[in-house]
Amino acid sequence: MTESHSAVAGQHVAADKTPIQVLHEYGAKMGRPPVYVMERADGEAHQPLFVFSVTVGDVTCSGQGPSKKAAKHEAAEAVLKLLELDAENSPQNPSLENNGYGAETNDQPNPVGILQELAMQRAWRLPEYVVCMESGPAHKKEFTVTCRLETLSETGTGSSKKNAKRVAAEKMLEKLQSLSGSPEITWSPKPHVYLENLRSSKLEKISLLRRNPLSIPNTDYVQMMLELSQEQGFEVTYFDIDELTVNGQYQCLAELSTTPVTVCHGTGISCSNAHNDAAHSALQYIKIMATSK
Repeated sequence: MTESHSAVAGQHVAADKTPIQVLHEYGAKMGRPPVYVMERADGEAHQPLFVFSVTVGDVTCSGQGPSKKAAKHEAAEAVLKLLELDAENSPQNPSLENNGYGAETNDQPNPVGILQELAMQRAWRLPEYVVCMESGPAHKKEFTVTCRLETLSETGTGSSKKNAKRVAAEKMLEKLQSLSGSPEITWSPKPHVYLENLRSSKLEKISLLRRNPLSIPNTDYVQMMLELSQEQGFEVTYFDIDELTVNGQYQCLAELSTTPVTVCHGTGISCSNAHNDAAHSALQYIKIMATSK
């Protein structure tokens, strides 16, 4: 296969565009042109193998091939697949019409690509997708994926990781619309709350936390954490762990959108008790951070 043929093999894009061209136009539109780096060149003279990586913003993928162009082609294709972009999402058909919520690919909305571009356009941290759970028999799997964007999180389920990721991204876009109060997404992330800055805070809830013990029976620590987070400007998200402890108790994680991110573990005889225990652990940690010199 010649170099020119290998660069377009298996790619069906509009106007005969290769993945390299589509990615270049996408990067130019976002103000982050792709950067290709040759990682290595192996093989014999008659049968060389090149490995290239390409970086667009915070996304990096690699590819290999019998020529430099073929390796770049494969790397570019990997990025496009990761971003779920193709020629329909290239700059001739921007996927951020209607403020990032109206684009369609092959008559189907592409929420993952829309959310990715929205984050890049607004200079937010890129969305993160985490597979939380995989259940069901081999022929009927169900996946649960959590999408995290700045301080927000949404969870989606589907018959494949890709479908679950898509559902999570759709929910995230819906949440952004809801927080904005209109179809036009105007939501902005809260400013980062640095843990070290809590030491100088003189507000009511943090002052009470410093003075009072965290050992009073039947205290609603979830509510106490909610009030503290609202006062200090960070968010708390509880993630239930599917697996029970060795003692048969429920487990969960409490994640605080502080900088750095704070994650605390909790257990209990019920989900709500586990949440309360995780909130208690988080409050103890914040109390230490807010009072230490």
